[in-house]
Amino acid sequence: MSREAPELQLTVGYGAPRAGVPSAASFRQWVEAALHGARRRKATELSIRIVDAGEGQALNRDYRGKDYATNVLSFPAELPPGVKLPLIGDLAICAPVVAREAVEQGKKPRDHWAHMTVHGVLHLLGYDHIEDDEAEKMEALETRVLAGLGIADPYQEH
Repeated sequence: MSREAPELQLTVGYGAPRAGVPSAASFRQWVEAALHGARRRKATELSIRIVDAGEGQALNRDYRGKDYATNVLSFPAELPPGVKLPLIGDLAICAPVVAREAVEQGKKPRDHWAHMTVHGVLHLLGYDHIEDDEAEKMEALETRVLAGLGIADPYQEH
């Protein structure tokens, strides 16, 4: 990272048991890596809430119209015109879904947590994967950021 990293205000909250969930310091490391990889050079504020399957399902249903718990949901900040804050938004990461996916995909749980965190932060910064070309750019950036953390390409079949 650069000599003087931009200020990061990160809040990690828990709506699910902490067993198997990485530390707040790990989330900070992964968020900083994503911000650095996306070349964000200004102060940033976001929150991460670790949710259980029930809360994850309710959020996905209420905000995306999909009635199941998913791994990570991104809620970009929608600030009123003229309001200048470093807030980029919130992430909800569903602990049981991330744990299950890690097993199903043959990944180390910690690596999958890192991937979901980086993926969510990039969404907050405006990256998307709806169109194929956007997906390729986002996946390439995720892969680079994770490689910098010593984590294998999450899109490679295991």
